[in-house]
Parts: sequence; structure tokens; C-alpha cells
Amino acid sequence: MSPGTTPSRRPARRLPATLAGAAAGALVVGLAAMPAHAGSGTPRPIGTVARTVGDAHFEPGPCPRTADPIPDLARARCGTLTVPEKRSRAQGLRGHDGRRITLAVAIMPAESRRPAPDPIAWLAGGPGDDAVSEIPMALAGNLNRDRDVIFMSQRGTYSADPELTCPNIDQFNARALGLVSNAPSTGRLHVEATRACRDRVDAQGADRSTYNDIESSADYDALRKTLSVKEWNVFGISYGTHLALNYMRLHPKGIRSVGIDGILPPSIAGGAVTWKAAREGFDGLFKACEDQPACNTRYPNLKATFLRLVSELEADPITTTVTVPVHPEPVKVVLDGGNLVAWLTSATHVAAGVPRSIDELAHGNPQRIAEQLAGGKYSPQAIGRVAHGLVYGVFCSQWTPYESRADIIRGGRRAFPSFPRSMLANAPQLAWLHDDCRAWDVPPAPPSVRDVTRSDIPTLALSGGFDAQTAPSNGAYVARTLSRSTAVTVPYVAHVVFADSRCAQTITTSFFARPTAPDTRCLAGVQPPQFEIAP
Repeated sequence: MSPGTTPSRRPARRLPATLAGAAAGALVVGLAAMPAHAGSGTPRPIGTVARTVGDAHFEPGPCPRTADPIPDLARARCGTLTVPEKRSRAQGLRGHDGRRITLAVAIMPAESRRPAPDPIAWLAGGPGDDAVSEIPMALAGNLNRDRDVIFMSQRGTYSADPELTCPNIDQFNARALGLVSNAPSTGRLHVEATRACRDRVDAQGADRSTYNDIESSADYDALRKTLSVKEWNVFGISYGTHLALNYMRLHPKGIRSVGIDGILPPSIAGGAVTWKAAREGFDGLFKACEDQPACNTRYPNLKATFLRLVSELEADPITTTVTVPVHPEPVKVVLDGGNLVAWLTSATHVAAGVPRSIDELAHGNPQRIAEQLAGGKYSPQAIGRVAHGLVYGVFCSQWTPYESRADIIRGGRRAFPSFPRSMLANAPQLAWLHDDCRAWDVPPAPPSVRDVTRSDIPTLALSGGFDAQTAPSNGAYVARTLSRSTAVTVPYVAHVVFADSRCAQTITTSFFARPTAPDTRCLAGVQPPQFEIAP
């Protein structure tokens, strides 16, 4: 559930690199006791000293190769963290099965000449996005103004080794725009693509059961220790909030504060809350149009029009073709109820044009919506960037064992009582989830992975009023059990407000400066979008 499913934007990830675990540990065993200071007494910058702590080893080195150029990497301090793929928990032991994996690390230095000693660890979205690819977003928001910001690729992502991306799934998702989204035949093809991904992951020798929040949380705890960071801050976006909440529950030591933006609580994650998110985000946008006289006059009853179109198109889809710049052939798009909901889930990021697009569709012109759907799915940034090995690792061990199809249908019915039953089992962003997870075939994570996070670590819970991917109300939900939390909803902004709102960026940087008293005064000046008014 990354901010990357918008019709007009997306980031991304990679690095080969392997270290033989046992050999690396033997070669640097003496470094574990070295102080992280130069002989002159000046503190060494974070990430410049090789160190082994327990079964984890950090090694400074070159920055990872990335899918898109990131010029700022030229001034980063980089390296790799090598950890066990599978840690043993039997009888409290901390051993491992011998296989090692390598995670890329990039540390962007603070802009300040006297940075604060506690850096910020960035937890990427997805699941399956690569943290290194999100460096431009973090720097655009001035997150490194006063502190170093540490980016580590989560296990399986683009700049990790192994890299568990599956381009075949991305390619299928693009082709599937030409299929009826909720047809059983589409579901069978969806599962075939998942099986092909599973076989690709298995061919790399990866243990599918180890790509989850529990192991990733231990990876971040290991990174902090190997970097000799006594205390750091954590900032997670989208799925990174899910991981952050589990991380602060499982490894709270050494965490000074936590910022979470676009919140997905592990305790309720799944299809039902995704339906709820869609309803809250859609309603926020429709209300903003209703409150703006020009929009309400030109597009009256926008919400009712949208709900009517969903039901009509689910019963009788429209098929059209569009031209996509990067694709040589015209692209077929079937606009049915499922695809219309999928479009609006992402289109809240480009809210100003939404009323006009819905109105054009209501008058028989589906081109704007079809072009946005196809442009997002066929974009080069949508192919081969997401680590589906981590996606399914999280979904299939932490979500589907604890939420039935009936739960998803009930959640859909609560959120959208008028929607046809054919749509309700396939929640937005999570089509054919239970079928895919049967094919992925990993054991359930321990039930504790669904526990509510209770903590007194200062926490900033950020949400967007137009967020149709993770419900705006999730901020208040997590804040109930975080005793030193501040929950903030930035109006008129979609999923991951830090990416799009200067006010959200100001609140975030002020929070890390004073975690119990962030500066939220800018909220009073946030303005709604000026909606496009067609002639």
C-alpha cells in the first residue's frame, strides 16, 4: 500500500552484493570492540565502521545500483547489512540455519553542520518497495535537515540480495486491465501469475516463510546495533507504518520516537479495513467538491453519481482502447465496477480532476479514467520494482490467516451497501488475496503479530483526509494505545501526506525536534484543491 499506485507517480530500487556470512564474521570479529570514534576524538560519521554484533554484520561499501538515477546518493555513506535469513526462536535460542541475506544501506547526511546525534531510520512503503528508492521523497521534505537519515532495503526488495521482485506479476496486472476484474477466469490467471512468482522465488533458494514483519523488525534492530547507534528515531510510510508498529512492539529498546504516515495497523490489516479506507477517502473528496460552490454546481450529487456508475458498470462494463506513451500498441481497458473503484482509490492523489473525470464517464466518455488506469499500470516505474516475495510473505502469513473471505465481504457491505456482491470479496488493492495466498503456501505467523501496539514511545500518527488506501481514522485508532502520541489528519491530502504536503513535512520535522510537542499550526492554512470545471 505504497503511495506509488497513483495515476501519475511512483518511485523504486537494486544491488547484487553477497557476503559469505561465516567468513565475514571471522574476518571482522575484532572490529566489534572498536570504538566508533577516530583517534582524534572526533565522532566517526554513522556507517563508516565495519562491525559485527551477534549474527549481524555491517560493512561500509559502495552505494547500491538503483532502478532510477538518484543523484543524492553521490554524497551518501553506504554499505550492507548481512543477517541470517531465518533466525531460530526455539527455546529462546538466537541461532540461524546458515543461509545469509544482504540488505543495502544508504545514509544521507544531515544538512546541519551540527546534526543531532539520533538519526532517523526510514521504513519504506509497499510491502515490497525499496527504501533506497524513496530517498528523493525524504530529502524533498527536508527530513535530513537536522539528522542523518538511514535507508535500508527491507529483505527481498530491489537493492537486497536476494531480490524477490516478480516482473511477471506487474506485467499481468497491466494486461488484466483488458479483463473483467471480478470474473473467475481473471482470478485463475491471477493465481497462475502468483504461482510463477513463487517458483521464481524458490529457484533462488529463498525461504518464503521468512519475509515478514518479525524478521524485518529484527533486521532493523540489528542495523541500529551494528551502526553503534544508541538511540534513533523511526519514520514509516504506508506499509512502513505496519512494520514500525510491530518493530516498536518487538524491539522497543533504542527507539527515541516514531513517526507513521498513511497508517495500516497490523491488528486490523486486511481486506475489510481496505474497504473502509476507500469509503473514507472517497467521502473526503466528495465532501470537498460539495463544499466548493463551483464544483457542487457543475457536478451536483457527485457521490451518488459515482456509486451508481460502479453498480451499472459492474453489470455492464465499457470496453475502450487508449494510447500509452511507453507502449507501442493501443491498450485495451475494461471499465467495470472493480476497475472504477481501483481508479478512484489512486486518483485521490490527483483530486482536482476527479469530479470532471466522473462526470465525463457519466456522459459516456471513459477516456480520461481509462488513460489514467493504463498509464499507471504500463509505466516503467510499475514493472519489476516491487518485491512480491515480501508482499505475499506479509499478506499470507500475517493477514489471510486471521481474516476470512466472509470478513472482507462484510467489510465491503458495511462501507458500500449498494455495491454488487460480485465485487465485495475483492477489496481494493487486494484482488484474489485468499486464492493467491493458498498458492503462496506459507505458515501463519504467530497470533501475536496481530497484537495491538501499546507503547509510551512518543509517536506522531499522520493521516490524509483524502487517503483512500489507508483509512484516515486509523490514526485515532492506533493513538488510543500509544500513551504519548499525537494524531494529526491533514485535510485534502491523499495517502502519505509527507510526500505531497509542505504542512505535513513541517509537522514531521518539528516532531523529531520535539517529539511530545510537534508544531501543527500550519493546519489552519491548508486549502482544498481547486477542482477542474469543464465548460
